[in-house]
Amino acid sequence: METLSCISVLVGVFAVSLGALYLYSKHRFNYWRKRGVLQLKPSFPFGNCRDLVLMRKSFGETFAEHYKLFAGNAFGGAYMALRPILLIRDPDIIKNILVKDFDHFHDHGFDFDEKIDPLSGNLFMLTGLKWKELRTKLSPTFTSGKMKMMFPTLVDCGVELQEYLQNFADKDDMLEMRDVLAKFSTDVIASCAFGIQCNCLKNPDAEFRQWGKKVLEVSFEVILRNLMYMLLPSVAIALKISNTPNDITNFFRTMVHETVNFRERHSVERKDFLQLLIKLKNKESLEPDTLSTQQNEEFAGMTMDEIAAQVFVFFIAGFETSSTTMSYCLHELALNPDIQQRMREEVDRVLLKHEGAITYEAIQEMEYLDKAISETLRKYPPVPTLNRDCSKDYRIPGSHVTVEKGTHIVIPVEALHHDPQYYPEPDKFDPDRFSEEAKTSRHHYVYLPFGEGPRLCIGMRFGLMQTKVGLVSLLSKYEFSVCSKTSIPLKKDPKQFISTPIGGVWLQIRNRSANRDQ
Repeated sequence: METLSCISVLVGVFAVSLGALYLYSKHRFNYWRKRGVLQLKPSFPFGNCRDLVLMRKSFGETFAEHYKLFAGNAFGGAYMALRPILLIRDPDIIKNILVKDFDHFHDHGFDFDEKIDPLSGNLFMLTGLKWKELRTKLSPTFTSGKMKMMFPTLVDCGVELQEYLQNFADKDDMLEMRDVLAKFSTDVIASCAFGIQCNCLKNPDAEFRQWGKKVLEVSFEVILRNLMYMLLPSVAIALKISNTPNDITNFFRTMVHETVNFRERHSVERKDFLQLLIKLKNKESLEPDTLSTQQNEEFAGMTMDEIAAQVFVFFIAGFETSSTTMSYCLHELALNPDIQQRMREEVDRVLLKHEGAITYEAIQEMEYLDKAISETLRKYPPVPTLNRDCSKDYRIPGSHVTVEKGTHIVIPVEALHHDPQYYPEPDKFDPDRFSEEAKTSRHHYVYLPFGEGPRLCIGMRFGLMQTKVGLVSLLSKYEFSVCSKTSIPLKKDPKQFISTPIGGVWLQIRNRSANRDQ
């Protein structure tokens, strides 16, 4: 009887709470209308994001639909559950938000607590002055000089990729390329971030590969965490629910602590990302000509948890976005053999000029490769939306609308990239969209795969370099074509924020030499 009584009380409390939220929604769902902003018709309790919250549609698909519904308007209002969001369509307003009026929109707007979730204290998540200080510290780690320092490691991983695929190419096999390239990218990140040779291609059970899978795993627990932070972030933080599973946090913190302690205890130095962070921890300058400990006593170092947080986001962003971009690019090259042949001819010509070696300078000379990757990022942007929080009241230029402090802003990157106004026949894969002439004829702020302004992705150069080395390593030896397992068109996984193809990217691989002999 006592148990039944307890259940009755809980059911009653839940019903009363739900009723109160419903009544509150009647007021909340008039937020944009009261401010004279065109809004989509919301419904309780999901607002305009039912399919997104229930994981039936991805972020990109959801906000692309909203984008189309607001056609003819510079912006429009919608609701993520009970939270008002403002979707921006006009590229001039986007420019203002990302660059000109950045001081009003400097934060991504994701809720977190570093005490509960130490890995959340990374550059992507941080806000305000903390973000600015860390960005200043980390910027020298991604200069051209640092990229050249890491380049030989990328080339070595590319050679391993070629060798791994040789047996499959000899048999004209079908391969799921996204998994292959995720292993390649994990090898690159493990080497460039930690100086660790994990050989994921030869050893699929390698620890780093397993943790990479774990980070992206969509379990029931992960879904609940994500929903809590999406719909009730303050409640999630009050209940001390970490957005990162504890085993993942423990692995990265322990690995970083042990590696840093070992290097410092034994005076070990490597040319990798972690070594640069160790220098920052010890208040050493990454650019000796501009700053040293003696020159600037106020230069703040980094804590071990700050290092772990940066390593974590470098690992996730580095292997997932690059491997997915390479996979999408190969998929399009298989569908468009004429474009694949044109890329291959450029690769052959440039490598011949550099005596067959993949060098940093050779990669920079491959203009058509760069166009093809840009077109891949247009059609399949890894991050489908840019998010900002308004940090102080902002009057949208040319309108009567004032965006209140705390308002969440959504810039629908995927929708902009597929707007026929800017990209005729948007579903067509056409690298020539990124010729200099074509780029100058287009508004700069309708192409945003890495964001723009002060919060432009700090690892953009590294990501592009990794993607180019991977593709050149493949195209210099192999050809790719569609097969019976190829999905046309590719469908995206609604459970993942980063654009991810369901079922992977299946292609047939063959040796180039065998093809030429026929």
